[in-house]
Amino acid sequence: MKKELIDLLCKKSFKYSATPSFKLVSGRISRFYINCKPTTLSPRGMFLTGHLMFYAMKGSDASAVGGLTFGADPIAMATAFASELEGNPVKAFSIRKTQKDHGIVKWMEGDIQPGEKVVVIDDVATTGGSTVKAIERARSEGLEVVRALILVDRQEGGMDNIRNHVPDASAIITRDELVECWKKIK
Repeated sequence: MKKELIDLLCKKSFKYSATPSFKLVSGRISRFYINCKPTTLSPRGMFLTGHLMFYAMKGSDASAVGGLTFGADPIAMATAFASELEGNPVKAFSIRKTQKDHGIVKWMEGDIQPGEKVVVIDDVATTGGSTVKAIERARSEGLEVVRALILVDRQEGGMDNIRNHVPDASAIITRDELVECWKKIK
């Protein structure tokens, strides 16, 4: 499954330039561009991502999986769906970028309660800032973050930053694996 997902990401979500030409959220310019959404929102990509994330969170004792909207949303939903197919259901949740200011004021949506153990996920980690923000917001809502999972690690220090907040953090795929796939295709 992982090799198939790497191939799909390489075809739909990864771009490479010999000279830095892609502007990142951080403002830095990079030779690599990774937008996982074309993959995670495709039927096969959802299937592969959901199953790989579900397998990676096994043993965490978590009852839910989610992260900062919008990058984490399709992954959380795919993971929850795969977990049901596998007979070990976990719930999906989404963390807002801005706090809801009407009704019940909160950061998150989903069928989760304070005290639940959760896995925080993200599609790509560069500096890890979005994932750390999601971890902090989940904790502010009373959730116990037991693991962090990233679909693609850009290998630019983000995983180390995330591990400063959740020691049990890992990535499914690395930038190096995408570059290797890209070179084979080109």
